[in-house]
Formats: sequence, structure tokens, C-alpha cells
Amino acid sequence: MTDANPLLAPSSLPYGLPDYRRIAAADYLPAFRAAFAAHREEVARIAADPSEATFANTFVALEESGHLLGDIARTFYTVSSADATDDIQAVEQELAPLMAAHQDAIQLDPALYARVRHVYDRRQNEDLTPEDLYLVERRYREMTHAGAALEDEAKERLTQLNQRLSTLTTTFEKNLLADTNDLAVVFDDESELDGLTEGELSAAARAAADRGMEGKYVVTLTLFTGHPYLSTLTDRESRRRIMAASQARGSRGNANDNQEVLREIVRLRAERAKLLGYDSHAAYVTADETAGSPEAVRELLFRLAGPAARNARREQDALQKIIDASGESFPLAAHDWAFYTERVREAEYDLDRAALRPWFEAERVLQDGVFRAATDLFGVSFTERPDLPAYHPEARVFEVHDADGTPVGLYILDLYTRDTKRGGAWMNSIVVQSRLRGTAAVVVNNLNVPQPSPGQPTLLTLDEVTTLFHEFGHALHGLFATVTYPSFGGTNVFRDFVEFPSQVNEMWIYWPEILSSYARHVDTDEPLPADVVERMHASEAFNQGFSTSEYLAASWIDQAWHRLGADAAAEDLDVADFEAGALAEIGLDDPAVPTRYSSTYFAHVFSGGYSAGYYSYIWSEVLDADTVEWFRENGGLTRANGDRFRQRLLGVGGSKDPLEAYRDFRGRDADIAPLLRRRGLAA
Repeated sequence: MTDANPLLAPSSLPYGLPDYRRIAAADYLPAFRAAFAAHREEVARIAADPSEATFANTFVALEESGHLLGDIARTFYTVSSADATDDIQAVEQELAPLMAAHQDAIQLDPALYARVRHVYDRRQNEDLTPEDLYLVERRYREMTHAGAALEDEAKERLTQLNQRLSTLTTTFEKNLLADTNDLAVVFDDESELDGLTEGELSAAARAAADRGMEGKYVVTLTLFTGHPYLSTLTDRESRRRIMAASQARGSRGNANDNQEVLREIVRLRAERAKLLGYDSHAAYVTADETAGSPEAVRELLFRLAGPAARNARREQDALQKIIDASGESFPLAAHDWAFYTERVREAEYDLDRAALRPWFEAERVLQDGVFRAATDLFGVSFTERPDLPAYHPEARVFEVHDADGTPVGLYILDLYTRDTKRGGAWMNSIVVQSRLRGTAAVVVNNLNVPQPSPGQPTLLTLDEVTTLFHEFGHALHGLFATVTYPSFGGTNVFRDFVEFPSQVNEMWIYWPEILSSYARHVDTDEPLPADVVERMHASEAFNQGFSTSEYLAASWIDQAWHRLGADAAAEDLDVADFEAGALAEIGLDDPAVPTRYSSTYFAHVFSGGYSAGYYSYIWSEVLDADTVEWFRENGGLTRANGDRFRQRLLGVGGSKDPLEAYRDFRGRDADIAPLLRRRGLAA
């Protein structure tokens, strides 16, 4: 009975947090179907309104519509990414084309589009606030971009393409999760994992026990090509096995093979772009981003690729000399890079990053690092709410308040990896702030940290510390956006701007009073020694050739697939050969420096929202590096600086052009020079 479905009634929990204890997988599809019907009725009334279209009866009415559907969708997609049981995956597979069809029914409705265009054409005649005006311009642009102006026959084909693509991207993610779990590397003996810490061994033993392999050790794979353990494992064969498993995902010719899936995705995206009047999917995507065109993206990537590749080759030569000096005779391979990089770091900077882990205990990093920086900068406080249920027992709920006690929202942290969680790290919203709807934000951060055995502390790597600060930057963006309309809430900004606040938040990792607060030894409470901190700073630019090259390689693979026109995309392309050709074109085809993601496990672009947009990280980093320089020039971690950043950037959400917001904050456009210096790419 739908009237007993907990998803169809408002939540009784604070902030509209869904009561996941009452929701079963079987509840989702009936709830979605009811919400689709309700939303269609709401939109039909708007489209059929006999009175002249106005901002109030069209745009505000649209913002008020679909409330139930939005709530259910955010509730479901939080679970489908973080706890994708077989039942949830089955729901998602069936839901994907239904959701695509529903979205098209709204976006392509000719009567609705006529009303939207009527208001858009007369927008200067209405008494609109800047946020109102921007809503008119964005809604009109988005509907036009989605194909609302097409003829009926073209709309029908577009709807077919969108539904098929939604199924394919869901299949890609399902295959990747299954193959990642299947390829987890099993070790019989602890000696094969020499170099791992006690906590890492404990996590590997726990992962094995969870799979019914008591006495063995299982190393689960990360989303990206490399693996944190490659930097410390002394057994070269163990390193090779982990790297080989990682690179094999989605390309083994089994039931989880993603090659034909991604080829069809590329073909259909290119066909859709042509239908919509664009030369390629990349042209279609970037036309509605700050970049504006694939040519602008290409110019940035090629500008950085040459210097990055040269730096990587110099680093490679230095690593080979370390190998040769040790009496070994093998050429440096991809699975050796991280291990010998750490040997060079130890030799040149007297810095063993693996030995830093006892100073990065997870709870201390969270409370005295991540939360402390936000409190000092923005005045917010965090109180854990164990009485509020999250979607999984391991996820923790915190209530956030402003300095004056005003409630801001809820923050949920889901730290640990599990077989039902997709790889990587991310932020998403369960509830989006909106003055129109009277809602505050509920946001989630997901990471994939290996969970140690009970009683063992969770000790983070420096990379995991960075990831936590990064994702929390997204969370702050979601919490602080204070807008009228839900379309602008949270991180609903251009894709190539969304990474900017999260990257800025990474700067507080090394800020002296923050670092001294959280980086304390788990056993002795001793702070990280000052000389170690100095060596960490000194080594920051070290290995930037590798890290920049692997990122740019992935960005260019994304662009290469999505710059294909419809005719080229229709050819029977070999995935491995296509990748190799793309990497050679940009000069990043060094096998010792593998791309961060290969196509068959490139979830960002073939199942996530970054298709033709993975360049966004480096594009946003131009703004980030320039902003970090501004903070340093203006006193750093102060409430005045935090208030300015919050009010002029984070707080506006998507309610104004992001580059205009940046100019309002910085007083000018961003300068690329700080990024070039940070990455060691300056001439």
C-alpha cells in the first residue's frame, strides 16, 4: 500500500533527515512512481495555466514543484552509491530509464518551454531581484540546452538516447563495483605484505575475514589506478599484482567488462550532441560551463602537459638511479614508482610519509583538524547526534550551528570502505537549503578508508587526510549556500567550478595552528616535530611531475573520447588502442606513469557527472591557487577572511555566475601563475 510507504510522508526527524530505519529497498520504486505522477501533475498545471506567463506563476511555481521527487531521489541516490546491496542495484537498474524519461518529459515539454521563453524574452520588464533574473536566464538556458526547442521527431530520438544512456551508465557503475570486488588481491602470507603497518595488516585481515577467508589477507582496490600500499610494500611481486589487478578492471572479457558499454556511451553521447547542434559531446558540455569550449580546455591541458611530462621524466631518471645503485637490474615500472619515490623522499628530505600515520589518527584529524579549521574560519560548531539514524550503521551524524547558535544543518560522515560502496570519495546532499521551501542542508561525505580490526585506531595516510579536508570543503559549500530557490542550493554550480571550494579547504592541512592541533601521536600525544613539518613543506613540490601527468592523462582521455563527432564515434574503436593514441597525442604516454583512470574504470566520466568535464579539477585549481595566495596575503585563518569567503562565494551557491562571484571575492579574475608555481611548472 502506497499510503504506508515511509518515503511518501514527511520525515519526523530534524532537518528532514530520512528515517532510513523505516525504509526498505522495496519502498523505492513505488515511491518514485507516485512522485513522478505528482510532479507531472504539478508541471501540467503550470504549463496549462491560461493566464499570461509570469515569473511567479511559471518560475517560482516550477521551483515549488517536484519537492517529493527531489526528496526521494536524494534519499535513494545516497544509498545507491554508499550501500549498493543487490536489492538497491536492482532498483537503480530499473529506475535509470524511468528517471531519464521523466526528466525529459519536463525539460522537453513544449507548452512549458513556451511559457519559460515568454518570461525570458520579457525579463527586463519584470521587477526581479538579481537571483530571480539569474533563475530566469539559467532555466531558459538549461531547457534550450536540453533540447526543448527541437522538433517533435528529434525530441523523440533524444528521449530514446537519454533513456538508453541512463541504463548504460548505471550498468558501467554496477560492472565496475563487481569487478573491483572480484579483483581484490588475496595474499596467503603476511610476509608478502612486508612494509605495511600493523593497522594496514589488520584491515587486510579483516577484509579477508569478511569474505570468509580467515587467516588470509585481502587488499581491496581504490578507484584510481595506483594504490596507497604501493609506496611501502617491499615485495615487488606484491606491488605488481596490485597494480595489474587495478588496471584490469572492466577489461577482462567477463560479465563485468565495460569496453562495449563505454563505446556505446560514447556513440550515443556523440549522436545526442549532433542532434542538439554541437560537433561533439565535449562541445555540448563545455558550452554550458565556465570553460565555454573544448578548445579552451585543450589549450590549458596542452599548456601544462609538456612541462609536467618533462618533470616526470626527470623524476623517473632519479628513481632509476636509485634502483641501479641498489644492485637491481630491472627498469622502473608503474608499480615501482611510488615505492622508490618514497626512498628518494627519505634520502633527499629525510621524510618517511608512511611513518607519519601515527600522527594522523582519524578522530583527531576530524575533530581537531577539519572541524577546528571550520570553527576558526567560519565560527561554526559540530555536535554529534548519535540519536539520529543515518543510512548505514557506520555513518555518523553531526549537527552544525553558527557562532550565534543558529542551526545550519546536518553533516554526515561515512569514512570506511565496504564492498557495497563505490570507490573514491564524494559529497552529496540529502536535503538542499532553500528559503522558498524553508529547508536547511543535510550533506554527506563518503571516503573509502580501510577499517582496522575492533580496538585498533584508524590511522590515516597524508593522502587520506587531504581527501577528508577536500570533501569537507564540498560539505561546507553545501551547508553554507543560502539561496531562495532549490535549483541554486548547495553545490548546484557549474561542474568546472564545483571543485574550487573543496580544493581551497585543503590549505588548512598545513596551517600551523591547525596542524599542531590534529597532528599528534596516537600513543604519546606528542605533536608532529617541527623539523618534520619543515621537511613536509620542503617536499610539497616533489613528485609533481608524476601527479600532474597522471591527472592530465586522465583528463585528456576524457576529452579524446568526447571530442569525437558522431561519425568517428560510430567506428569500431579498440579501447586500448584509442587510449594509447590519445596519450601519445598529448605526450603523456610513458608506461611508468599510468593515467589516473583508464577508460574501463573511469567512473567519473562513464557513470558519474564528469563526462567531458574531468578537466574541472585543474580548471578550478587555477582559482584555488589564486585564492590560497589571497588568504596568505590577508592574514590567513581569520573570521574576517572566512566571512568574506562564505558570503561572496560559498554562500551564493549557484545563484549567480561563478566567475562573477569570484571577481566579487578577489577583486579581479584569477591569475594562473600561482598554480604554475604550486605544480612546479613555472618557467
